[in-house]
Amino acid sequence: MNFKNSKPYLNKIDNSSVYDVAEVSPLEKAHILTKSTKNKVYLKREDLQPVFSFKLRGAYNKISKLQEKDATNGVIAASAGNHAQGVAYAAKKLGINSTIVMPTTTPEIKVNSVRRLGAKIVLEGDSFDEAYQYAKNLAKKDQLTFIHPYDDPLVIAGQGTIGKEILESNLKNIDSVFVPVGGGGLLAGIGAYIKEKNPKIRVIGVEPEDAACLRAALDANRRVTLDEVGLFVDGVAVKQVGKIPYSIIREWVDDVVTVSVDEICAAVKDIFEETRSLVEPAGALSLAGLKKYVRSRGLKNKNLVAINSGANINLDRLSHIVERVQLGEKSEVLFSVKIPEQRGSFRKFCLDLGKRMITEFNYRVDKADEAHIFVACKISKGIKEKTSLFKNLRKKGYSPIDLSENELAKIHIKHMVGGRAPEKTIEKGESIFRVEFPERPGALMDFLTTLGDRWNITLFHYRNQGSAQGRVLIGFQVSDEDKNNLTHYLQKTGFPFWDESSNKAYTTFLE
Repeated sequence: MNFKNSKPYLNKIDNSSVYDVAEVSPLEKAHILTKSTKNKVYLKREDLQPVFSFKLRGAYNKISKLQEKDATNGVIAASAGNHAQGVAYAAKKLGINSTIVMPTTTPEIKVNSVRRLGAKIVLEGDSFDEAYQYAKNLAKKDQLTFIHPYDDPLVIAGQGTIGKEILESNLKNIDSVFVPVGGGGLLAGIGAYIKEKNPKIRVIGVEPEDAACLRAALDANRRVTLDEVGLFVDGVAVKQVGKIPYSIIREWVDDVVTVSVDEICAAVKDIFEETRSLVEPAGALSLAGLKKYVRSRGLKNKNLVAINSGANINLDRLSHIVERVQLGEKSEVLFSVKIPEQRGSFRKFCLDLGKRMITEFNYRVDKADEAHIFVACKISKGIKEKTSLFKNLRKKGYSPIDLSENELAKIHIKHMVGGRAPEKTIEKGESIFRVEFPERPGALMDFLTTLGDRWNITLFHYRNQGSAQGRVLIGFQVSDEDKNNLTHYLQKTGFPFWDESSNKAYTTFLE
């Protein structure tokens, strides 16, 4: 194979200066996963770097090679997480001033981590895109050198040293390496080195289903910009893959796997059980892809490597991760079903479920003679057992509705079952929307001010999950004729929203 865009990176990677600050991270065998997947699974422990992620490599390689005139006034970056710490750490090591522009929604723990490394912090904008644009403008105004998180050859080369370490490890006959993808710098660097040295090794990118910018680019044969990206895996929440990384990746990429939030949460648990380390969602992304790839391809007896890319996790996020683990492992099923509103009906339903552990049970009287219940129970054989369970329940006269993949049910409804507004209270009708707010003071008031007092709010549910975005479920008293006006006003808020008025979870428990 001849990779014209990858070849120049061999020399850049071999001559990288990352080891002034970075460690040769261990490549550890994951014994539990090796047994459960019937493949030899290894974790590349980038969570053990001084800033707990791989980002230090690229940042230091870039900053250390700046000309004196480019370093005189200092460097600047836009980041809410690992890149920020990498740039701050590298600049401090080299005696260069650094400025980091972070969104105002950035959790305080991350702001303080960067500040402790000596960087000047500027909080600007509700999103990374706004912070990024501000940083670019500030760089021009104050003549600072902008350090891009992934769209830079020297940053890519710094990340590529991970690929070199994998090939120089004691592990032989590697079959596949799984790499998390955001802007693509890590995948480009690792892949450029591995594919030039040993093209037989498959290099596979892994993305969240709701932030799959590389998958979209490969499908369109050009870089595309996603309209929205999910923010749970904030370390890779990028709308468009980088220009330089894409020019490298598209030459050799063997495959791209997309995974769900639940599958990522399950991988966080896997890594904890293997290493007793808590990683951020992006850190577990490649392992989630590895597991899915093994299942879908029926792989056995292969040597597989997953990059554990970082461990800068907000403790606040753990409760949400734990909630989703069993769904991600396909060891829990979430569903709704009607039962008679009479004595003994719950006990009979439990008997009809069989010897399964019920992990959640919520219900609300619907009519005088029946009740809707919201159920979660454990299963051991994944989709096959879930199908069998529902088939058995139907035979016994129930009509289960599967909610295991329903985001509204998992995030909101399970915490709200039991609330219905009386018909006379909502004479016009009710519409339900799911909205994402930036987690900053005043965001909710801005939203409500834009809407004005035209519509009565009939329902509101919010959960803080320790991320930059808060998730809200909101109901409005609105007629069918006036709903278009409401939608127009929601668009004016600038916040992403989804109409959930027909969602089965809502119509079953709250309508």
